[in-house]
Amino acid sequence: MKKTALSLALIAALGLTACSQTNTLQTENNSVQVQQNFANFSEQFIHDYWKQFPEHSAWAGYGKYDDIISIPNQAYRDSTLAFANAKLNELAQFDLDSLPTAQKTDYYLIENALKRTIWHSETFKSWQWNPSNYNVSGGFATILNSRFKTDHEKFATVLKRLQYVPAYYDAAKANIDNPTLEYTQLAIGQNKGAFSVLKDELLTQVEASNLSSNDKALFVKRFNAAKDAINGYIDFLTELEKSLVENGNARSFRIGEKLYEEKFALDIQSGYSAKEMYHKAVADKDRVTAEMVKITDELWPKYFPNTERPSKDRDAVAKLIKHLSVKHVARDEFVPEIKRQIPDLEAFVREKDLITLDPEKPLVVRETPEYMRGFAGASISAPGPYDKKENTYYNVTPLDNMSDEQAESYLREYNHWILQILNIHEAIPGHYTQLVYSNESPSLIKSIFANGAMIEGWAVYTERMMLEEGYGDFEPEMWLMYYKWNLRVICNTILDYAIQVKGISKEEGLDLLMNGAFQEKAEAEGKWRRATLSQVQLTSYYSGYREIYDFRESLKAAQGDDFNLKAFHEQFLSYGSTPVKYVKALMTDK
Repeated sequence: MKKTALSLALIAALGLTACSQTNTLQTENNSVQVQQNFANFSEQFIHDYWKQFPEHSAWAGYGKYDDIISIPNQAYRDSTLAFANAKLNELAQFDLDSLPTAQKTDYYLIENALKRTIWHSETFKSWQWNPSNYNVSGGFATILNSRFKTDHEKFATVLKRLQYVPAYYDAAKANIDNPTLEYTQLAIGQNKGAFSVLKDELLTQVEASNLSSNDKALFVKRFNAAKDAINGYIDFLTELEKSLVENGNARSFRIGEKLYEEKFALDIQSGYSAKEMYHKAVADKDRVTAEMVKITDELWPKYFPNTERPSKDRDAVAKLIKHLSVKHVARDEFVPEIKRQIPDLEAFVREKDLITLDPEKPLVVRETPEYMRGFAGASISAPGPYDKKENTYYNVTPLDNMSDEQAESYLREYNHWILQILNIHEAIPGHYTQLVYSNESPSLIKSIFANGAMIEGWAVYTERMMLEEGYGDFEPEMWLMYYKWNLRVICNTILDYAIQVKGISKEEGLDLLMNGAFQEKAEAEGKWRRATLSQVQLTSYYSGYREIYDFRESLKAAQGDDFNLKAFHEQFLSYGSTPVKYVKALMTDK
């Protein structure tokens, strides 16, 4: 009896084990199938996305739709909303628990991109009040600047693309309703810059090309029609600007707390709210200012041996910065000096073995194209994942249009030390390096749906990292200027939130920047202008930096002697341009 009972029990146990193993196997098989289905969905989604948004595909280097310009009319907005809602419904069919962390991240990025599209169209509606949304220059410039297309291929693509320009600007004019004065003025300047791309010498080049005679004639006809359309838009906006100024009825550039929080959540994708990030920045401003006071006390006897230090810390720091800032390049050497410094940064990164640099991915320093001017003095234009061997352009705006007084103020801001920090940020190992790595991500989703806070945060992070590793030989002057620069990043967040949510005046904003962050008047004026031409973007620098730096420090504490800085950098950058909160999950697999 006992033997029989034991046998039955054993058989039952074996049966349960077999069932358990079968169930486990079925679960694993189901998970594998779900993961494969999601991979298939992601691949198809990208192709469908490019078809819906051909201009975005041109940025990414996809190539298939470079000859198309979407006409921004109501029919296109309707089709965009239909696309976004349909894809959200498809996405919702997937069981998130069956996806590994890497695919979950792609899920969240796709979901955010679609929700952001809907929000911009239905809620934010900047297509109505931001005339600078409409500018065809960038797409044409991308085609004409290609290193890998023949002249025939470029001109043939431009010819097809030109046909859409008149209808594009007709739709733009029909869309504009109660715009801000600031965006209207920006749109006028940038669309005038379109003729630096669609310039008459292009016709001479086309005439000498091997296009057919019929195509050459058609090119001239469409080119002239495009120029007329751009000039028509400029004339339309110029009249609108006059009316806005005379009648004082322009829309406010301030968007208010509700829209600001919503935009922050969609754009930054942080672990914090905009209000929480604002308060973190206010606290960091005090901390960084205290560090500047310590360095000022150290350097005061060196530069002012016979002068009593001012009793107010702020006055002492400002006096020392003003004294040091006269060390800067000459006005006409600003762009050449930036070019000269790039090889030095490359050499330092290699010497310290901070991250692997790819010598086959060119970085070209150039003067900012005219159609891009009026927003930032320095920027990066990087190729997308499909044409990653194209040039990355480091755009630097020359000081040609500044008065002597303005230029001197600007050069004091970008003095001997800060100009080097700027180049770290924009070039190596900042934006240029990060975007090269982003294009190598195994997941196209993580490269395509780039997160601005991660991109800007990485660039800001590298500034401090380079100094920590000995760039500048730990010179206290360099650290003082770094903290001044970092204070600007912090105050970007404070300023943006204070303008858009709290409604501070221009005078209060300039006081924050000049007296609270030791900025020159030209820089402060430029930043105020920029803050009236964007919302949330200025917070991306600080929010991304704070999350990256804090994450690195937590890993260092956890790993101790096993922590490797280069390994951290290369793993962090291997996930494309993903929001930091998702990179953290991927690196810790949580």
